Amino acid sequence: MISRRFVALALAIGLSVFVAPKIGLAADEHITQAISHTKEAITAGKAGHAADVVTHSEAALKHAELAEKEKATEHTEEAITHLKEAIDSGKQGHADVATSYAEKALKQLDEVK
Repeated sequence: MISRRFVALALAIGLSVFVAPKIGLAADEHITQAISHTKEAITAGKAGHAADVVTHSEAALKHAELAEKEKATEHTEEAITHLKEAIDSGKQGHADVATSYAEKALKQLDEVK
């Protein structure tokens, strides 16, 4: 007769096989979105549009933070720091400085991929 512990263990292993890959996929999708928005922020910054840098950096930050919750890495953490700096600089109207921080964030996000 199969013990209850064996059945519980089998169910736990089976569930982990289905759940674990989805967690990684969610983090990857958030990183992809963060990269996309960060690239938009850089483009806007190079055009001198500080407000648009803020808008795209905020969207990138949201995705980077969600990715960090799913799968924490030092690169994601560093990217989050740079995106926050890009937002602060952009809000002050410094498109060039904000762009520089967005570029640093992009380098970190690219390391996650």
